[in-house]
Amino acid sequence: MQNDGLIAKNTLFLYIRMFFSMAIGLYTSRIVINALGFSDYGLYNLVGGIVVMLSFFNVGMLAASQRFMSYELGLGDVSSLKRVFCTSIVIHNVIALVIFLFAESLGLWFVNTYLNIPDSRMYAANWVYQCSILTFIISIVSVPYNSCIIAHEHFRVYAYVTLIEVLIKLFIAYVLLIVDADKLILYSSLILCLQICLRFVYIMYCRHKFEECLYRFVFDKKVFHRMFSYAVWSAVANIGFTFRDQGLNVILNLFFGTTMNAARGIAMQVGTLVNSFSKNFILAVNPQITKQYAAGNYMESRNLVYLGARIAFYLLSLMTIPLLINVDYVLKLWLSDVPEYTSLFLCLVLLSALLYAMSQSVTIAIQATGNIKWFQILICTLLLSELPVAYFILKLGAPPYYVMLPTLISNFFAVFLRFYLLKRMMCEFSCRYYFVNIVFRCLLVYILCFLLSYYVSTLFYNDFIGFICKSILSILITSFVILIGGISKSERASLINKLKNKLKSKSYV
Repeated sequence: MQNDGLIAKNTLFLYIRMFFSMAIGLYTSRIVINALGFSDYGLYNLVGGIVVMLSFFNVGMLAASQRFMSYELGLGDVSSLKRVFCTSIVIHNVIALVIFLFAESLGLWFVNTYLNIPDSRMYAANWVYQCSILTFIISIVSVPYNSCIIAHEHFRVYAYVTLIEVLIKLFIAYVLLIVDADKLILYSSLILCLQICLRFVYIMYCRHKFEECLYRFVFDKKVFHRMFSYAVWSAVANIGFTFRDQGLNVILNLFFGTTMNAARGIAMQVGTLVNSFSKNFILAVNPQITKQYAAGNYMESRNLVYLGARIAFYLLSLMTIPLLINVDYVLKLWLSDVPEYTSLFLCLVLLSALLYAMSQSVTIAIQATGNIKWFQILICTLLLSELPVAYFILKLGAPPYYVMLPTLISNFFAVFLRFYLLKRMMCEFSCRYYFVNIVFRCLLVYILCFLLSYYVSTLFYNDFIGFICKSILSILITSFVILIGGISKSERASLINKLKNKLKSKSYV
């Protein structure tokens, strides 16, 4: 019960963070896209993505830092937690140096040699690239501090800092409108300055709140070996994610230029915002799954995995269904001038995110065991296989949005692969229960909700009032179907009792 309350509290802070970020972020994005233009916006996403392609090992170390800090907190070993943190600082500083050298050699050569960038924008592209490198280096060295915040479950700091971040980004967007300068160079420079300030805030908060964050040089070989081994295998799957996402950007650029990068970039941005509905819940559940496993409470860890998979999917359903049935109107309302194929990119992005949501908590459970070698290798192979398929599809003359079809298919197969591997590691999990009561039930509920919502949407005009009515009704329909058929009787009874108790407590106030 205490864990449920803590997860609910942390989820609330993360959703406060998300709503502010979404509301102001969408408006800011519209201003930025209009100020930069589709070509420069696509260029910003393309060049910045090249730096992200070099991030695979750092993402592996992020997973390692979060896992080991949560694990040590679950064991209650403060001295070991300090060694993990200090060793993590040393490792991340080395990673930052290595990535900087790669970015300034191989990455810089690739940007100036192979990307389809107009000659008149090469100077701006290189400026964006340098700013992206510095921004990324700053994020690398602050990873151990962010991992501490997540491990200690101090999620409210994210809500407060994010509010400041989105407001400053809104200010930056307005600066683009009034300053007479190269807007792409100005935007990338201001974003770099913002990230420096935010990272400083996170570091200062950690040093003030957590005793293990008072850094002193410690290089524990045993801890280093455990973390480095975990990070190497974690990085393998992240190679797949990183090269898949940015590789698709490069493939699109080779065939269609930067305008099509803008279309996919807009779709990915909206998809990321919508996907945060499930990711915020998973982020709140993540430390508890690892801590319960470390403490030997395997059944509790299993129940959190099941809960995370189901709730993450349903939360995402509440957002994706209204968006899918109103996709063209929403994009037109947001941007006015929408790049061709953006709506089709967005639909495929949302469907892929739904499939991924069902297995996010499964991934966390696998990471908690520390036995991730074959899991990472298989996932990486599956993800990288999308690139040659996507290239071949476009080579045959297919429309640009077809590059998302391999992602949709691989995400479907990955749901089964992840759970199969988890079952082999932990006998407490049941394949029958997961595939029948979570995968099959979630997909059936979603299809039913979409069909009902789509039918209701045909009864309204395609205007603002119709959009509001269709969205509200689709959310109500989805909530009702989830309540009736998406959860078990015991879960439904527990939810109803909690709502009744809340209403009773308020009636006495």
